[in-house]
Amino acid sequence: MPVPLLVSLALLGFAGNSLLCRAALADGAARIDPATFTTVRLASGAATLVLLLLARGARPHEGTFRSAFALFAYAAGFSLAYVRMGAGIGALVLFGCVQTTMLGAGLFRGERPSASGWIGLALALGGLLVLAAPGATAPDPVGALLMATAGVAWGIYSLRGRSAQNHSTLGGSARTSRAAPPNPLVATADNFVRAVPLTLALSLASAVFLEIPRATPRGLLLAIASGALTSGVGYSLWYAALPRLTAIRAAVVQLLVPVLATAGSVLLLGERLTPRIVLAGAMLAAGVLLALRKPRAVKEA
Repeated sequence: MPVPLLVSLALLGFAGNSLLCRAALADGAARIDPATFTTVRLASGAATLVLLLLARGARPHEGTFRSAFALFAYAAGFSLAYVRMGAGIGALVLFGCVQTTMLGAGLFRGERPSASGWIGLALALGGLLVLAAPGATAPDPVGALLMATAGVAWGIYSLRGRSAQNHSTLGGSARTSRAAPPNPLVATADNFVRAVPLTLALSLASAVFLEIPRATPRGLLLAIASGALTSGVGYSLWYAALPRLTAIRAAVVQLLVPVLATAGSVLLLGERLTPRIVLAGAMLAAGVLLALRKPRAVKEA
């Protein structure tokens, strides 16, 4: 499948997750608690991916517990945050933190931005500060913190997915010319399967310390759709595209997700588009694009 199509479908899945989760957890909607939503989401995603593999005569492997924990941390923070904030602003916080994490990883590896890059990073950080500043339209601080945690976890999951596949491919070619690169569906399925026990522990802890589990048929259907379609299949497509994207490009293309999620939240969920969201989103997008801009080569005289 062409990379642009893989990326486009994956990004639609990411935006769809925000809409499905908010539709399920918003007050007066489907009525399902966030821990149950997370468990059903990851369990249905794991079941769908395993069935797809069994149909091909394969089984889940090539995942890691570290990647599974990052996936769980993202999904748990994501669900807990969407009890407190709208789909559009949640996606903005989420992917703002994803970009910060992936850019920070580049800096840690020794990459150094140009002067315009530093300005862009400052502008992007300013966008997040505008979004988090106190005021009538500011997001709930606890929800924003939970979503920020989810964004960092998703950034780590994406970086690990890209790094693991590239390293495995390079290592395989060094060992034998017949070694094949990891199958993204196989690796994603294994990560989902490994994450399920963590979600069950979350549900148990929630039932003991927070609230009694609850779920209506509509809430369960939304959670299953989020797990089986926009998560399971969507993340497999993203894993397939990651090895063919640089870490920088992988960060940039995800900037489209808050735009898609915000448009969907206004059109489908009736959420309000505030000036704060527009300003913060514009600053974040402009800042990250500026930070990732390649400096022009200086022509020799």
